[in-house]
Amino acid sequence: MTIRLIALTLLMMITFSCKSGTDKPDSQTMPGKKELAELNRYFVQKDRERVESYIERKGLKMTESPSGFWYFVKSEGTGSLLTDNDRIVMEYGCSLLDGTVCYSSAELGVKEIVLGRSKIEAGLDQGLRMLKPGGEAIFIIPPFLAFGLTGDGRKIPAKAVIVYNIKVLQGK
Repeated sequence: MTIRLIALTLLMMITFSCKSGTDKPDSQTMPGKKELAELNRYFVQKDRERVESYIERKGLKMTESPSGFWYFVKSEGTGSLLTDNDRIVMEYGCSLLDGTVCYSSAELGVKEIVLGRSKIEAGLDQGLRMLKPGGEAIFIIPPFLAFGLTGDGRKIPAKAVIVYNIKVLQGK
């Protein structure tokens, strides 16, 4: 009888102490669209300040694109601008704002891509479209046009601003 009473008490405690799992999250702990948009604007502004500080320290003459990446075209190249389906061969250096080299053609060889079909950062894709074969440029790409909140899982950390030095060897 005592064992049954203990078992029944335990069973009742378990039954009434467990939540049904259908409870909705507390709306005060979950950010809404307005809060997320505000947070996003904050991060974009902080990245912009980091880029502007880098440009000033390095004495670069950069221009900001409408989408938010920065560029300086050292040499435009010749012929027509690069467009979708152009096969591009380029030398490149990819580094962080602190100067840490992540990837480079000196180490890995030239990079060959098909513009608009190869998986590259959105900022790099946009920047390459500003060049012609033989063109050279510096692109500074904020996280939202590069590897975002996660990084690339290898050498580029989360929320990293990337600096590309590009020279298009061939295009079209």
